Amino acid sequence: MPSVENSTMADSKTKSAKSANKTPPKSPADPTKEKAAKRLSCESNSSHEGAVAGELSALEEAFRKFAIHGDTRATGKEMHGKNWSKLCKDCHVIDGKNVTITDVDIVFSKIKGKSSRTITFEQFKEALQELSKKRFKDKSDEEAVQEIHKLIEGKAPIISGVTKAISSPTVSRLTDTTKFTGSHKERFDPSGKGKGKAGREDLVDASGYVSGYKHAGTYDHKVQGSK
Repeated sequence: MPSVENSTMADSKTKSAKSANKTPPKSPADPTKEKAAKRLSCESNSSHEGAVAGELSALEEAFRKFAIHGDTRATGKEMHGKNWSKLCKDCHVIDGKNVTITDVDIVFSKIKGKSSRTITFEQFKEALQELSKKRFKDKSDEEAVQEIHKLIEGKAPIISGVTKAISSPTVSRLTDTTKFTGSHKERFDPSGKGKGKAGREDLVDASGYVSGYKHAGTYDHKVQGSK
């Protein structure tokens, strides 16, 4: 009998151990909660990106504005040589004495990669450092870099106004009706206004007067006056 009791007690302990090791079944996932978690994750990521964007320096903001100028596909992370030259002109980095357009082109070619046509923001700062030595010769290297950064910070591309039409003597001669001759002259009246169909076709004059007669239309007045 003791052996039976011992075996029963061992079986009960084994069953209790197995039941303790079993993990409770997972409840089915709630799709609403999953969507909310994803949305919160996206919002947190976007807010983090916004915070990073808000931390852009005034120099980098200017770099991005000039980098996307005139190019709808540009991302603002890289700048072409044309926009680099425009930045140096608009921000007065080029002064015509210490720094010329040639200096700007040489520095750009030196900083960019051999197979690349653009420069990054880091390369942009290197290029400014190179030009600062020429632009501000009387200042230390550190002060020269600060001064050239001040020229660019907070700036944006200057958009030129609409080009005015330049009057040309040739165009004026071709559009001045008083100088027309021959059949072209007959298409306009003395004020320069076009006669329309009458100026393009020979219309039959049924007035009874000879063409070009100066006193046309005066007969009726004379007859009525005599009466």
